[in-house]
Amino acid sequence: MIVVVGIGADGMAGLAQRSRDELRSATTIYGSKRQLDLLDDTVPAPRRRWPSPMLPALQTLLDDHSGDVHVVASGDPLLHGIGGTLIRLYGPDHVRVLPHVSSVTLACARMGWNFQDTEVISLVTAPSHTAVRRGGRAIVLSKNGATPKELAALLDAHGRGDSEFTVLENLGGPTEQRRDGTARHWAAKPPDDIDDLNVIAIRYLPDERLSPLPDDAFTHDGQITKHGIRAVTVAALAPRPGERLWDVGAGSGSISVEWCLTGSGCSAVAFERDEDRRRNIGVNAAAFGVPIEVRRDAPDAFGGLEPPSAIFIGGGLTQPGLLDACLGALPGGGRLVINAVTAESEAVLAQAYSRLGGQLRRFQHYHGEPLGGFTGWRPQMPVTQWAMTK
Repeated sequence: MIVVVGIGADGMAGLAQRSRDELRSATTIYGSKRQLDLLDDTVPAPRRRWPSPMLPALQTLLDDHSGDVHVVASGDPLLHGIGGTLIRLYGPDHVRVLPHVSSVTLACARMGWNFQDTEVISLVTAPSHTAVRRGGRAIVLSKNGATPKELAALLDAHGRGDSEFTVLENLGGPTEQRRDGTARHWAAKPPDDIDDLNVIAIRYLPDERLSPLPDDAFTHDGQITKHGIRAVTVAALAPRPGERLWDVGAGSGSISVEWCLTGSGCSAVAFERDEDRRRNIGVNAAAFGVPIEVRRDAPDAFGGLEPPSAIFIGGGLTQPGLLDACLGALPGGGRLVINAVTAESEAVLAQAYSRLGGQLRRFQHYHGEPLGGFTGWRPQMPVTQWAMTK
């Protein structure tokens, strides 16, 4: 059995009696240097620091031990912690977790925020731009002391400099410290003595949580799925939490962005042949804090990727072999949605619909515009959409 004991910055003094008893009766204890240093002399077991990389050590953790193996971890080991990794490796019947109060719970208590109304974002392994939001509030787990400065600079660069930005260090420990400001302030004059053990509490301002997003929220060169069509396209794609989209002929990446914003854990791979547009996709991914992997031409760049939950084709449909490659990559139960605006692309859709079924729709949007002293209707190009489930 692997016993994972959560411990806070207050060390042994903050542990429940059951956790103290487990550590005092342990025969071997694994953990990082910082966590092992929190143990006192009442814990006699040999202490083994995790190597780098750590995963191979986790995979062989029980090989040399006949009895229980103990692991110390920060706070709640099941909140972006090692507890979840060990359960995935060994199963819940072989891992027992004794949680401590998490840094997120402590941070919410210091801020006076309800936990259920607060997003939790980990930057321990993820890039800083994945914590950029256009509204709401979050507790962000930092990788190290440089994370607050990096994140504040990103928020300021993407128009969120007024966000309320609080850095909480060594929560629950004797050297706990709180520093309040705005993202703009932290980006311009960050302290140089931030402890590596810190979390960031952010209220994102200005709050602009709109869905679907207006077209001018994206960096683009005109190659963008417009607001109204984007709404019906995302509805047809039907994203679910944790699913992955392949966005083929992505243009500005607007469909990928909207997909990622719909649910927890949603991600996308954007395929775009034009270099400037690939750059725009990267800018938009950073601006909205979403996980989009940008690749070159489809289908050449399909190699090495996990199968998608859904595929959207917004461009390049007439390219020989593209539709068949997308159908081949889509697993059973996956969704395919294609938008076409040219007669040639519509012909491909009509043939595919006749062969495979699904749903075929045409959308025509009109905008009211001045016509002399009156108002007339200005049509946008009609969009034909084919949607099917494999």
